[in-house]
Amino acid sequence: MEALSIDRVGKTFTMHLQGGARLPVVRDVSLAVSPGECVVLGGPSGAGKSSLLKIAYGNYRCDDGHVWVQDGGERVDVARAEPRRVLRLRRTTLGYVSQFLRVIPRVSALDLVAQAAVEQGASSDEATGRAAALLERLNVPRRLWSLPPATFSGGEQQRVNIARGFVAEHPVLLLDEPTASLDARNRAAVVELIHDKKRRGVAILGIFHDEDVRDRVADRVVDVTRFSAAA
Repeated sequence: MEALSIDRVGKTFTMHLQGGARLPVVRDVSLAVSPGECVVLGGPSGAGKSSLLKIAYGNYRCDDGHVWVQDGGERVDVARAEPRRVLRLRRTTLGYVSQFLRVIPRVSALDLVAQAAVEQGASSDEATGRAAALLERLNVPRRLWSLPPATFSGGEQQRVNIARGFVAEHPVLLLDEPTASLDARNRAAVVELIHDKKRRGVAILGIFHDEDVRDRVADRVVDVTRFSAAA
């Protein structure tokens, strides 16, 4: 059974500050991701890859089509679901790692990562242990764990961001260029984390501009340019 299915999705943005001009992005996109599989969205910048991830996560509403996510015994259409249902889906089933870390000032890196596990029902001790293990694997220095990540470098912030996305047990994981600001050592650490998730049956849909990372994690690459509305 497919964990994530994008079915004939289309999206056009209306540019309200440009006299209501309409900017078509993608049309008739169909793809599916099975448990334990990593499907990578390929194509140049501007092809609509990040927009597709945001549609799958429910940040953008699509104009046409459906986004089906298997949530336990229920199949949910993210494209049509009520906002409350989408929020519940994000807690239980649908994870997302963006390119940027959004944090609450004065919350430590360790607590920030652990909170994502607590929100899924993990005990405080279990969540803290899982958070510490991930920060260790991602080479975040222990001296930083008690500090708010707003003060960290870009690469350090991104590793905290990745830890936060991976600490939860989501059956579907969306990755938007998680390795973009990382060095070779930490890219390798993320590759191993992705393989761990795949071995545990997580369905992953991602964007990776780094060809080496993409080749190491992808089971399939879907060229988004063939769905470009501008083509």
